[in-house]
Amino acid sequence: MPILDLSPGDQTVTVSGDTGLLDVYAALPAGLYPPFPPVELPGGVGGLVARGGFGQTFFFGAEVLGVTFRAPSGRVVRAGGRTVKNVQGYDLTRPFVGSFGALGEALEVTLRLRPGLVFRHVAAPGSLSDVSATSARFAWEHGGDLHLLHFGHAREVENALSALPGAREVTERADLRPLFPDGMGVGDGGPLRDGRFGWVNGRHVPPMPALFGKLAASL
Repeated sequence: MPILDLSPGDQTVTVSGDTGLLDVYAALPAGLYPPFPPVELPGGVGGLVARGGFGQTFFFGAEVLGVTFRAPSGRVVRAGGRTVKNVQGYDLTRPFVGSFGALGEALEVTLRLRPGLVFRHVAAPGSLSDVSATSARFAWEHGGDLHLLHFGHAREVENALSALPGAREVTERADLRPLFPDGMGVGDGGPLRDGRFGWVNGRHVPPMPALFGKLAASL
């Protein structure tokens, strides 16, 4: 099963690296949400973590509590743990997030879940540059539309989405994988953008710092 462990009390979920993003949404109880929006992207949860998330307006690394990965050497490394207080292996969990595969392939990932009474996703023609600031938990551009998504208490959600007045409600959960048949990479001119990168078809990755390269080689 792709969902390896689900603990609503601890608000954590552990999944295999190839678990689809929408599969995680389908497995969670009402009122708990993962640190990514309900869209399907290449590479499942493992690919998402390797790219450093998608669409978030918060620090994504704090939402990844643990990762087991296969390093380029073939060594299997376990970093972090299931609960928030367990920091064993913490030094490798954070570097893995956003490493774009330099440290290896995610085999298992433990994510923090967040509660919310109300969940809304809205969209309207526009771009991220049209919104000077938003408290929405997720924001991204696709197909000429600006998407905002937030969950929490009703008034909090209303305030977070007020930056996009007149937006339409989005209820469908989009599969964006056909946009990236050769993988999801970083670049300009692609069909998708969030607050960090433009996303293009292909495996284009940001330059690797020299010290990070030494870390990757040591594994």
